[in-house]
Amino acid sequence: MLLKLEGLRKSYPGGVTALDDVSLDLMPGEHVSLVGESGCGKTTLARVVMGLVAPDAGRVFFEGREFSSVRARRGMFCRKVRMVFQDPFTSLDPRYSVRAILGEALRLEPRMTRGEELARMRGVLALVRLPPDILARYPHEFSGGERQRIAMARALMSQPSLLILDEALSSLDVLVQQDILSVLEELPRRTGVTYLFIAHNLRAVRRLSRRVAVMRQGRIIECAGRDELFSSPSHPYTQALLKAAFNYEVSV
Repeated sequence: MLLKLEGLRKSYPGGVTALDDVSLDLMPGEHVSLVGESGCGKTTLARVVMGLVAPDAGRVFFEGREFSSVRARRGMFCRKVRMVFQDPFTSLDPRYSVRAILGEALRLEPRMTRGEELARMRGVLALVRLPPDILARYPHEFSGGERQRIAMARALMSQPSLLILDEALSSLDVLVQQDILSVLEELPRRTGVTYLFIAHNLRAVRRLSRRVAVMRQGRIIECAGRDELFSSPSHPYTQALLKAAFNYEVSV
């Protein structure tokens, strides 16, 4: 088991329940998507896993070990679990060059020589289909799609086991989304990384995932293999999502 979430609960001031007894497992190499309407708790779940938000209750296990505190998750997950955020225009520090952005991701790595760092940077840029000559440039010099690839490269610098993609395609146009999806399809074969893919785009989910979990009002209401869920969803909410996305009646 790579990641195991048990009974996660999280509420915000005003009585807003973001997570209501959420449990989910990920096996190594099993790419899981999390879908649902805005405000259903998807991003809160990702932030709890990353140690950016403390849950009110529940447990988080990674590679069989429980990480009960936010501090413990931050320390361990900084290397083995990385996150690509939604907005490539705010997730990269405009004061830093690409080389500095990628180098920052190596802070917790064993000390490397300049040559080793440069080789690692060139390697991850190749993985996301960016040329090595961009290292001296700054975020404002790139398009949104290129910035998101830089963000992906930053996440890959520590050679993580799990990559959380939080709506990483939603701010990009359709053609750029297709290019990024093509990169994401190749990465597991080349790096062994596992995905937790959070998205609204059900066409992208169907293309990238092996299993899909559907969230509504802080709960996972359905979780099934991709083919099963897309052909025969059991929950009325899932049926409505698929009908809206694909404009067809699903079999039930």
